[in-house]
Amino acid sequence: MEYKFTAANFEEEVLNSKIPVLVDFYADWCGPCKMMAPIVESIAESFEGKAKVGKLNIDDEMDIAQKYRVMSIPTFIIFKDGQVVETSVGAMSKDELEKKLRNV
Repeated sequence: MEYKFTAANFEEEVLNSKIPVLVDFYADWCGPCKMMAPIVESIAESFEGKAKVGKLNIDDEMDIAQKYRVMSIPTFIIFKDGQVVETSVGAMSKDELEKKLRNV
């Protein structure tokens, strides 16, 4: 299941999560973000129960994007125990993104 992260649920779903969380910082107008959408969705399904995978719209949640210094999109941040453990910027293959999540 792909999560939708917002200011209302970010602390609960991401920072307080017992399992690693991959957050896809994106915007609706971003071409590479649209290209990554099916990959993120597929990873969400394959990591079900092992990690949370979801999206955060930077236009709707500017404060969170600024807090984590998201300057370009797509940006993928992996959180573990409420801490940032991996940050990647730009489109990448499904294998690359899965490998980063598995390493956590």
